[in-house]
Amino acid sequence: MHHYRKFAKVEALRPTSCDFTRVLETQVAATMSIADNIARVQSHVDEAAERSGRSPSDVTLIAVSKGFGVEAISEAAAAGHREFGENRVQEAAEKVPVLPDSLEWHMIGHIQSNKAKQAAALFDIIQSVDGNRLAEALARQAASLDRCIPILLQVNVTGKESQFGILPSELPTVARNVAAHTMLRFDGLMTIASFTSDEAILRTEFQMLRQLRDELQSILPDHPCRELSMGMTNDYAIAIEEGATIVRVGRAIFGERPPPEPRGESVGALQIT
Repeated sequence: MHHYRKFAKVEALRPTSCDFTRVLETQVAATMSIADNIARVQSHVDEAAERSGRSPSDVTLIAVSKGFGVEAISEAAAAGHREFGENRVQEAAEKVPVLPDSLEWHMIGHIQSNKAKQAAALFDIIQSVDGNRLAEALARQAASLDRCIPILLQVNVTGKESQFGILPSELPTVARNVAAHTMLRFDGLMTIASFTSDEAILRTEFQMLRQLRDELQSILPDHPCRELSMGMTNDYAIAIEEGATIVRVGRAIFGERPPPEPRGESVGALQIT
């Protein structure tokens, strides 16, 4: 079983607008090593944090390794990166046990309740808790493992029915229920913003998540829920400017993903990182 853990800049174009950032980041990533890509993205993260009046240490970069094998993750780890994100429990189960215990694994994809046991045993942090049913299943598994699992609540800020996440109107009730589980540590909120080049829409959605987090902090003063996980390859700089404490970046680090192999597990709504 996986052992649980607590938890050089390069000159490059700074992503300030998302209309071309996704293509640019992916094209640049394809010409550089994974180590160089991590340094480039981290420099952009640091700059965005400073623009927002925060320390670069206030923002965690998650390297989204879904679709990539152990070799690519090992290359990123050799460059000093420690935080990785996976979207599928089944895929993570093939990678996590054979990689160093020093890595920190974040579950960022949809989890069916029948996968809660496996997810609880694999991941250090689960960012995609989207309702009471999954929270209760994870709490039961956490008790059986005798570990408190850090979790984020996934919120649907786009209003799209095809997207997973708790509706903003339902968030206070779900948050209170989750906070009552002693084996879950309620650390904050996560969202997937609209896949759009309209910066105004993105900023509105990121601001909504920040406002929801701030409201929960007053409702649940014993649960700081500090984290805001928002922003991916095409919009992470904007997300940081709007308060993100965690960004999830895949293609800008690892390049384009190889075609996925057929799997029996449902992966839910499309998540482009």
